[in-house]
Amino acid sequence: MSSLEVRTRTGGQIVLEEAAAQKLKASLRGELLRPGDATYDETRKVWNGMIDHRPALIARCAGTADVIETVTFARDYDLLVSVRGGGHNIAGKAVCTGGLMIDLSRMRGVAVDPHDRTARVEGGATLGD
Repeated sequence: MSSLEVRTRTGGQIVLEEAAAQKLKASLRGELLRPGDATYDETRKVWNGMIDHRPALIARCAGTADVIETVTFARDYDLLVSVRGGGHNIAGKAVCTGGLMIDLSRMRGVAVDPHDRTARVEGGATLGD
């Protein structure tokens, strides 16, 4: 990975140092993707094929701890963030351009407690889950 320009929350740009990106990558159980990585293009796609946004980074979260690490990282660097759940965001807001996309598509767990009449559903779950 080399250093890259990333869009901030307020629309500016910063150069993200390689050490910062590597630190985030090392803290994740999931993956940290950049343009050019093998699964980058497939991961950034959403159901609406007209959406062709390209985030600078994609955090493919494997669990809640990854989400916390990624949100903290984005806050620390004031990065523009988008969140991709199950991939059916028709308006395309799930994929930002130039920022950090938090991909929850691997987090598809569903737990139903019929006794308490509650359900817990992870952010990447789809109707089929």
